[in-house]
Amino acid sequence: MTPVRLFGYTDRISVKPGETIQFHVSAEGTDTAEAQLVRLIHGDQNPSGPGFVEEEVACTANGRWRVERQFTQVGSFLEVDDPEARLAFTNSFTLFAFVHPTWPASGKRQTIIGRWDGDRKQGYGIGIDEKGYLQFWSGRGEEIERLTATVPLQVQMWYFVAVTFDAETRRTTLHQVGVGNRYNGLLGKVALVDYESRSSATFRSMPGNLASTPFLMAGSRSRDAQQRACVSELYWGKIDRCGAFGQALQSAELDTIRSELVPTMDSLVAYWDTSAGYTDRGIGDVVVDVGRYKLNARGYNRPVRGQTGWNWDGFTDCFRLAPQEFGGIEFHADALTDCNWKATETVVLPHGLKSGCYAMRLRSGWGKSVSEEHVVFFVRPRRPRARIAFLFPTLTYLAFANERLSFDHPEREALTGQSAVLSDIDIEMYMRNDFGLSTYDMHADGNGVCYSSYHRPVMNMRPRYRMPSLDVASGLAADLSIIAWLDHSGFEYEVLTDEDLHRDGSEALSPYACVISGSRPEYYTEQMLDATEDYIAGGGRYIYAGGNGFNATAGIRDGEPWIMECRRRDDGYKPWVSRYGEHYMATDGMRGGPWKVLGRATQKLVGIGLSSSGGGRSELYRRMPDSYHRTVSWITKGVDGEIIGDAGLANDGAAGLALDYYDRALGTPPHTKIIASSGGHTDSYVVNQQLVLYSYLGLYGSYDWRVHADMTYFTAPHGGAVFACGSVAFAQSLPINNFRNNASRVLGNVVEAFAGAGRLPGFAWVNEEKQWA
Repeated sequence: MTPVRLFGYTDRISVKPGETIQFHVSAEGTDTAEAQLVRLIHGDQNPSGPGFVEEEVACTANGRWRVERQFTQVGSFLEVDDPEARLAFTNSFTLFAFVHPTWPASGKRQTIIGRWDGDRKQGYGIGIDEKGYLQFWSGRGEEIERLTATVPLQVQMWYFVAVTFDAETRRTTLHQVGVGNRYNGLLGKVALVDYESRSSATFRSMPGNLASTPFLMAGSRSRDAQQRACVSELYWGKIDRCGAFGQALQSAELDTIRSELVPTMDSLVAYWDTSAGYTDRGIGDVVVDVGRYKLNARGYNRPVRGQTGWNWDGFTDCFRLAPQEFGGIEFHADALTDCNWKATETVVLPHGLKSGCYAMRLRSGWGKSVSEEHVVFFVRPRRPRARIAFLFPTLTYLAFANERLSFDHPEREALTGQSAVLSDIDIEMYMRNDFGLSTYDMHADGNGVCYSSYHRPVMNMRPRYRMPSLDVASGLAADLSIIAWLDHSGFEYEVLTDEDLHRDGSEALSPYACVISGSRPEYYTEQMLDATEDYIAGGGRYIYAGGNGFNATAGIRDGEPWIMECRRRDDGYKPWVSRYGEHYMATDGMRGGPWKVLGRATQKLVGIGLSSSGGGRSELYRRMPDSYHRTVSWITKGVDGEIIGDAGLANDGAAGLALDYYDRALGTPPHTKIIASSGGHTDSYVVNQQLVLYSYLGLYGSYDWRVHADMTYFTAPHGGAVFACGSVAFAQSLPINNFRNNASRVLGNVVEAFAGAGRLPGFAWVNEEKQWA
């Protein structure tokens, strides 16, 4: 009996009351599920807090849904638009491409380019065999004829490959020539490697041509167990400029193409210039055929563009500066940006729905075999009315979506100081390959994952989820502690998402007197960062209720908010590093990595920035002398003694997981007050690499002064202000003792003042405030 499993996602995650939202559900072991709309209030099931809390909401969509198992096409590839079947050759032809395989000896066949149906054994293709050798093959429905190179392809090296087929003689020749230079490949000139091969054979027949077979790059047509058309024999690596001719070219003509000259022969059927169409603000999914027939190709599962090409000379590091050297398009057989499931239900949300975090709860099965899924989305107000907005950091949720860092990263236990605590959800997420990876993971060929999407089930965005490597509630589950606190405190609030902030800019925030961040608002686009800075500078009052915020660049393409991109530089904390020359995002042309290296350190925006992160015990805060200053003493009103946050759901304290600190040298406003600071952190907390010039013993919690969290406050122009908590774990200290604790009291004092209509206490920058340089 198949175990019951339910998985789902929505077409969009930010909606208004009365709008339509689509739910895409896949089921295993059942054909029905009970649906119930719920508002999510608290997620963390730590017994020291309120536990999991949800509120059922009346909705016409509540009730029994028909569900089915849905197919997911995994792997990135390109499909050519060839309505007149010009690539269904009936005479002589030539195929050529510049290729850079990243896993040639994967043990599986890979197609580079071709018009091949593997199930029906018809068509042709040039690719890589199971052992890592270049190969051309063709068939007419029964026998498959193959021609294989004499030397294997080397990993991460550029080649010019081509096949010529003479229809009259059936003479077939396969060419393989290394085109590596001093910069563009893994190996240098000193490596004694044979890159070149030229092999020939006489085939018995022409390739067959099925009308239904598409011309693909990085894959070939196949069928799954249910005989649904799919793409298999997926390629690992980069493809640069490639094309096809309606004649068998001579070696000298191939040499001309290899010398970087654009082919001009009349027999040219297609020439895909992979570097065409680049702009300063990014690269699209269409690969342009610059030949006369315009047989353009479109990407699926977001092939990675803007990568270094076969002719990259190392002089420039950005596709915007020399696009002709960045024609590499990178493909991965495990890439996924859209499951493309059919919509199971289209739901019109109730018109009177309160702004908040919601889910469609799906259940099926019985007894211990019951399966439950929460398909999460967020409801923003139709028209803003509240004075407080909570901003869900959905880009950070995307960055971590379905992360396997807890399983695969070789340094995980050294980073966290503890063993992972796995749940059934973690194991299932790891075992499945059809829900994609996170930007903290690496593809199976060892290259980093730079795209993430919510058009797929995101299993660690469920409200009860605990991050196994740290054994604490993480992401959405952690941020719901702030939602529960707002509800318990009686504050009227509305919610927004990063998607809304990116799209609407500061206009998304301007209706609100006070905006509260999530516990880890780490990933920000340029538009989001600008909007936040403009909001604060224009008189907005901002509460940075977490740590490690505003730290990493991210990219969102206009009209596609469900996909984010990030590239990782060789500085700062990083689970992987982009190759040299590949640090710029294809989405918007922005350089990836920390905002700090672009001159926008977090301290410039909210007063504090990342100092350290780690696992194990969280610590408490102690009040600093500034907290008694008459301009800020209202923040700690009602707090007895010097201790703040000596308990919490995240490792028993308010200062933990990631810590932010005050640093004038990085842009902390000079009149910022330090309200409280933590200390005494374990040695699993190590100084942020962005702050270190040389590595040496002692860059950890018990030795280095920088390993601490600062709670700060400063005033901004036009009545604005920023209060920063300084720690990811702070949010999870709020529910302790039924929300009656001094961390809750401090945040309550700030929210009341920030949301009030009057002038803030201590607004004026008076001479008594510290102004040291």
